[in-house]
Amino acid sequence: MVVLDEKMAPPPPYAPGSPAPPPFAGSSSRPATHISNLPANVLLQIIYMTFPQTAGVHEGPFERQRKTLYWLTYHLRLVNRAFYIACMHVLRSAYLPAYESLIRSPYSSDPFPMTSHVAGTTGTPMYTVQRETRVLDLFIALKTREDLYMDDSELHLGREELFKDLFDLMQPRSRLEDLVRHYGMREGVVHVTSPNTTRSPSSASLTDRSAKLRGQTSIPFSALSIAFSSRKVGLVLMSSGRKSTVVEVARDPKEKLEVAAKKLAKQLKVWLSHA
Repeated sequence: MVVLDEKMAPPPPYAPGSPAPPPFAGSSSRPATHISNLPANVLLQIIYMTFPQTAGVHEGPFERQRKTLYWLTYHLRLVNRAFYIACMHVLRSAYLPAYESLIRSPYSSDPFPMTSHVAGTTGTPMYTVQRETRVLDLFIALKTREDLYMDDSELHLGREELFKDLFDLMQPRSRLEDLVRHYGMREGVVHVTSPNTTRSPSSASLTDRSAKLRGQTSIPFSALSIAFSSRKVGLVLMSSGRKSTVVEVARDPKEKLEVAAKKLAKQLKVWLSHA
């Protein structure tokens, strides 16, 4: 026999729109866990699990995997910061061998370094001081789209000119900039600043300062770029919103980029020390 206590509160009504019952004693409301809040290794494993391992109805496993790579490039990585970092890890690792196979001789390449001596100064994995990494990312965007078009239609013809500017101009120029940063820091004439810090007054008006200050100052890498051609290379300084070539050296078309970078670093040291 069940004995009902008349002092107990009645059960909540079943009518639609009725207020919800109060929570149980001692219960606490916790925020819902979002997929982007998962640890990086777990999120990375989930992305790897999106790659199909079997063939579809009208396509093989490799075609399906290339579609997944396209989806990572043009859709998933744009969701938020966490997905961008995880997707770029997968994409850069997948396309790095294909990228390096297209490097023109005698150029060198290091777009995705495993370690960096300046990684601790940036404070965020979204930022990389390695400028050739941007060229690798452009290559990934072009390559994933071209692969998808080739798989979807036999009438699509591969266009080699899409990659011509990347490997004839952009890749050697960005690689030379990275080498100038490396040898310039060794010479003490180039330094790397955090992307969150503003440019110092001495670097912002470097060309307007006295020769004494020039000899005591190094130039931030963010203010330097390269003017690249087959016969000569120049070091361009951005100052007060204007660009000016401060150092220029000749180069042989068959000369390694490391040789030109050492020349530019030494000439920049001379330029900073002269009156």
